Amino acid sequence: MFKHVPVVLPELATETIDKKRYYITPDGNKYPSITTVLSTRNKQGLFEWRKRVGDSVANHISRTAASRGTKVHQMCEDYLNNNFDIEKHKKNFLPYCLFTQLSEKALCKIDNIRAQEIALWSDKYMLAGRVDCIAEYDGVLSVIDFKTSSRERKEEYNQNYYIQASAYAEMFEERTAQSIDQIVILVVTEDGVVQEFVKDKAEFIPLIEEVCTDFRKDNENEPIFTDNHITG
Repeated sequence: MFKHVPVVLPELATETIDKKRYYITPDGNKYPSITTVLSTRNKQGLFEWRKRVGDSVANHISRTAASRGTKVHQMCEDYLNNNFDIEKHKKNFLPYCLFTQLSEKALCKIDNIRAQEIALWSDKYMLAGRVDCIAEYDGVLSVIDFKTSSRERKEEYNQNYYIQASAYAEMFEERTAQSIDQIVILVVTEDGVVQEFVKDKAEFIPLIEEVCTDFRKDNENEPIFTDNHITG
């Protein structure tokens, strides 16, 4: 059984503006999701891949990956909440197999869970998002993100993951005064390999500031951006 030490934060509504997701904070500010902010990075590589394989194939691969990832995420959440329905989840054979590998090799290192799937935001970065898990990993309070992949990931492909997790760590500290220095990205591949990427968030703080600045510059004509800041 996993121990929970819950942190309670308000749920945030979301709004889609020009195909971008924004969270509405208790103060009425509309902050872009970190996923939205990062989606424009390395867009050229994605465009070239889509052009190479064709839209039909690209759409199929993207839908399949999204479905697989959503199911594995749900299994991880239920498992860590001590509420895992094995008969229900076994019906999704591949995601269940991936989850099993993840639970045996990595989820066993998690305990003292502060939160799962909660909305976070930062007035400092004018940014928001929804984090997978905040808990102790090998005894160290961490932001933990679960990822699925068709093949093993190379280190250089993970920078957006590290920026995202580091942003969640900053948001959590701003909301709770609990400092988090460690970020953990757990990747399980379709052939059952579990990859564990453990990083210090300090390395990625300058990149959070950079991507937020770039996003505001690229979207300064949207109605929520006024005088170079976000208004409610």
